[in-house]
Amino acid sequence: MTVPVRFGVIGGSGVYQIEALEDVEEVNLTTPFGDPSDSYIVGTLHGQRVAFLPRHGRGHRISPTRLNQRANIFGFKLLGVEYLIGVSACGSLQEQYAPGHIVIPDQLFDRTIHRALSFFDDPSVGTAGLVVHASVAEPFCTFLSELCYQAVLETGNRVHRGGTFVTSEGPRFSTKAESRVFRSWGMDIIGMTTTPEAQLAREAEMSYAVMAHVTDYDVWHESEEAVTVEMVVRTLLHNAEVAKQAVVNAIRLLSDAPPSPYADALRDAIITNRKLVRPDVVEKLRPLVGKYLRP
Repeated sequence: MTVPVRFGVIGGSGVYQIEALEDVEEVNLTTPFGDPSDSYIVGTLHGQRVAFLPRHGRGHRISPTRLNQRANIFGFKLLGVEYLIGVSACGSLQEQYAPGHIVIPDQLFDRTIHRALSFFDDPSVGTAGLVVHASVAEPFCTFLSELCYQAVLETGNRVHRGGTFVTSEGPRFSTKAESRVFRSWGMDIIGMTTTPEAQLAREAEMSYAVMAHVTDYDVWHESEEAVTVEMVVRTLLHNAEVAKQAVVNAIRLLSDAPPSPYADALRDAIITNRKLVRPDVVEKLRPLVGKYLRP
C-alpha cells in the first residue's frame, strides 16, 4: 500500500468492522512499541481511503488496560492518518445523557493508573532522553468534533455536543461511591479507553474526536437496575449500527478537509536540547519527530 490514508477510525465495544468499506485490504504493522490490537482494515468510503482498527481486536480479546494504545496510534501514523475518530461505549453520569444517546465530548479527565501515557522518554522501549510536553488543554479537535456531531445528527439519533469524559482504569465497572464522586466533580460520561488514546493522538499530531455511545446510567441512578454486562451488550448492539452509519457520514463530510489543525503540535513541545537527542531515538520515532530532528 503506497497511498497515504488520511482518515482513521477506532471501533470500540460492539463495533468490530465497517461493512460499507470497499476495496478492502488488511494491513499488518509492527511498531517500536509492539503490535497493534489487530490488522488495520483499509478500504474506500466516499472516494476516501480509510483505515479501521477494532480497538479490542476482533472478537474483543484485549482488556482496556492491556491495550497497546501506543502501537495502535503509531500504526495509524505510519499509514498517514491525519484525522482519527474514536467510537467508544460509555456510561452516563448525568440524567440528560440517556442510554442510546451519543455524546461528542469536549473535555477529558484521567483516572487511570497503569497505562503508558506518552511515546516519549520511555527507557523500556528505547526512547529515553527525549522529553516532549504536548499541550492537551483541549484534548479533542473542535473541528472534527463538530463534524462528528453533524454526522450523528444525520442518523436521526439523539446526540449531545460537549461534556467531560472521565476514563477509569477498568475492566470492572464503578462502585456506587465512585460513581457519585464523579458526578459531584461534574463529570458527564465514563469509559475505559479514551485515555491515553486522545493524548497519544495529539503527540502524533492528529485531529482526534470521540463518538461516545451511552450504554447505561452507570450505578449512581437509584431508579435504574445495576449495570450488568448483559445490559451493556444489549444497548451496544442497538448502538452499533448508528455508530457505523455516523462514521460513513463523517467520512463524507471530511472529504474536503484541510490538513489537520494539529499538524505542527510538537513544534514547540520538544523540550530536550535537540543536539543531545540520540540518533537511535530519532530514528525509532521518525514518523513523529522526523521533521523536527535529524538523526
